[in-house]
Amino acid sequence: MPVTPEKGELGGLGAESPDSAHPGRRLSELAEQAARCTVDCCGASSTVSRGGAERPAAVTHPDLAGLVSVQLRSGDGPIPTAVERGAPVDSADLLVEERWPEYRAMALDSGVRSSVTIPFRRSGLTVTLSLYSFRPGALRDAPHGPARALGDLAASCLVRDLSYRAALTELDQLGTALRSRPVVDQACGIVMHVLGCDADRAFAVLRRISQGTNRKLADVARAVVDRRGRGLEPELLSLSG
Repeated sequence: MPVTPEKGELGGLGAESPDSAHPGRRLSELAEQAARCTVDCCGASSTVSRGGAERPAAVTHPDLAGLVSVQLRSGDGPIPTAVERGAPVDSADLLVEERWPEYRAMALDSGVRSSVTIPFRRSGLTVTLSLYSFRPGALRDAPHGPARALGDLAASCLVRDLSYRAALTELDQLGTALRSRPVVDQACGIVMHVLGCDADRAFAVLRRISQGTNRKLADVARAVVDRRGRGLEPELLSLSG
């Protein structure tokens, strides 16, 4: 019978820390814990993709890195097939397997006789967990064992991590905007005085300078404030029309 993941192992996957929130750390924890919880499993690998070219991966043993990379490079193997189908892909005996010749040859050269890849889809993100064994037919029940619970949890954690980092980025951008608002308001006041225009027109002038010089609006505003508008009259007038 497969070994049930202990509470501490599930807690480790869901724990929050600066390191654990990194996709590579999540994937490494998933692969290591799934390998320990699956009978006759000699190693595991995991990947995550969001539709882009970048696909972080983790392996429990260096020899398995080649098995992952050959699939991601060629687009042929259990991992790409599982991602496309959205269902587990089992290769009970690679010695008689006719699919994926490049992957099959590399696996047999490493002593791997069977493998199973389980995909987990969440909010546009796909996590794969691949388990390997030295014995044929040894992983037939793996998609229904503790590895599935671990994969479900890891996928949910990765989605949460991405949402958390996106929220932090948005918060940082908002903070930057709030910090730059006073200097932008001061610059608008100077432009209004120089041009004798209203606030909307003054802001439009600053924005044109920002776009035309490929500088941040806050940097343009700071330069205007530092110079109190002196020497900028011709440029401001040319942009106000």
